[in-house]
Amino acid sequence: MKPVAIFRFSPGDEPGRFAQWLDAHRRPWKLIALHAGEAVPARADEFAGIGMMGGPMSVNDPLPWVAPMEALLRDAVDRNVPVIGHCLGGQLLAKSLGARVGKAQTPEIGWIDVDASDPAAAEEWFGGRDRFTTFEWHYESFTLPPGAHRVLTNGFNENQAYVIDGRHVGFQGHIEMTADIARSWIALSGDELPDRPTPSTQPASEILRDLDTRVGSLNAVADAVYGRWARNLAG
Repeated sequence: MKPVAIFRFSPGDEPGRFAQWLDAHRRPWKLIALHAGEAVPARADEFAGIGMMGGPMSVNDPLPWVAPMEALLRDAVDRNVPVIGHCLGGQLLAKSLGARVGKAQTPEIGWIDVDASDPAAAEEWFGGRDRFTTFEWHYESFTLPPGAHRVLTNGFNENQAYVIDGRHVGFQGHIEMTADIARSWIALSGDELPDRPTPSTQPASEILRDLDTRVGSLNAVADAVYGRWARNLAG
């Protein structure tokens, strides 16, 4: 069975619930740590699917792996190899297919509500949920690439998730979140957090409030997403 390639762009941006779901369903996966100098594979069909995590950089930064990753993602779409992108990964997939990534209308940090774009999207991708709370930490956002269908939105940034060809999906948020990841990000980047909550950003105390309960609820959403996405995995 071919593995799912999981691309990590920065230390600390772990695959979290995504890897847990793959393990639980006996799907092999291979971590490719681009931040450590690992090379971008030349062909997407070496893998059953491609998953991408987040990172503090921009897909518009002059990083050596950006162009090779964009080429790999276009190859994946051409070969019907399913792609899923979380935050930076969702932005990178969008950019590789011709969308614009730039400054977000409103930065979002913390536990933020998102809405399914329509009942069909809610049923197909989110276990019938028309609204749920996800985790966000971003300063940039994407427009929709050609042929994409918006499946999540909110009042801060209208493009929260999109689907292409019923098999490729990009998220602005972090459905892969675990309690350990949340705590580690606060330890690493807590200086970015506000002292007091705003409508779209939260201090550490709010992010950590009822953390296990919030993570558990988001895990259930992520499981629905990963189950739908995995239907098209090859091998």
